[in-house]
Amino acid sequence: MQNQPALEKDRYKIRKAFVASPGNTLVVADYGQLELRILAHLTGCKSMMEAFKAGGDFHSRTAMNMYPHVREAVENGQVILEWHPEPGEDKPPVPLLKDAFGSERRKAKMLNFSIAYGKTAVGLSRDWKVSTKEAQETVDLWYNDRQEVRKWQEMRKKEAIEDGYVLTLLGRSRRFPASKSRAQRNHIQRAAINTPVQGSAADVAMCAMLEISINQQLKKLGWRLLLQIHDEVILEGPIESAEIAKDIVVDCMSKPFNGRNILSVDLSVDAKCAQNWYAAK
Repeated sequence: MQNQPALEKDRYKIRKAFVASPGNTLVVADYGQLELRILAHLTGCKSMMEAFKAGGDFHSRTAMNMYPHVREAVENGQVILEWHPEPGEDKPPVPLLKDAFGSERRKAKMLNFSIAYGKTAVGLSRDWKVSTKEAQETVDLWYNDRQEVRKWQEMRKKEAIEDGYVLTLLGRSRRFPASKSRAQRNHIQRAAINTPVQGSAADVAMCAMLEISINQQLKKLGWRLLLQIHDEVILEGPIESAEIAKDIVVDCMSKPFNGRNILSVDLSVDAKCAQNWYAAK
């Protein structure tokens, strides 16, 4: 199941082949920007936490904070960050930021995830097919109001080299070799940034699965957890209790640590009921 193409790449709509058994339906739930929320928590980044608290399109907010001309367009009312249509409305009053400044938002989105995964300006220059200097300038824009992230990353790199390991949110460790060539050292430093973020995302997903698995109401209603794919879970159960089950799953995932959320940001969960996997996304 992990090897099925992502929704936007599912050219032949393969996910339609994965269907619930007769009388049953699926509940498909996944986290919104889990790694970035974890990065905000681990680093204590004020800017990121404020953006998540404000809600809406995080990548558009990042672009607004990176580019003065984008911020100016938002403040002047030329574009809006997001739009929730009222009945009878078919288009926003002014363009959405993601449509008017698509290039800036795409760079902001790529940077959001790349920096969380430890990618450098050299790697980004290859992805964007631009000079290292131009990529570095864009990276510096991202860090302008996120100095806590840079400081945290440098601490993790030092910790990995000196102590030989880094930890996830729940204290699981990734250990590194003692002998370090230059290539090994570069790899270790990237992994030192990547592991606490992705490893902590795995911590959250595993705890959420446990909460779902031991939930007695889900069991009584006849629901079972089929599988987990990265930050997504899929359950199957009777059609008549689908909405109740969906609400329980969202609650379990948003408070995965014995019924609590220990992160300093909310855990956003999107869940849908559908007869097949494709329709649930």
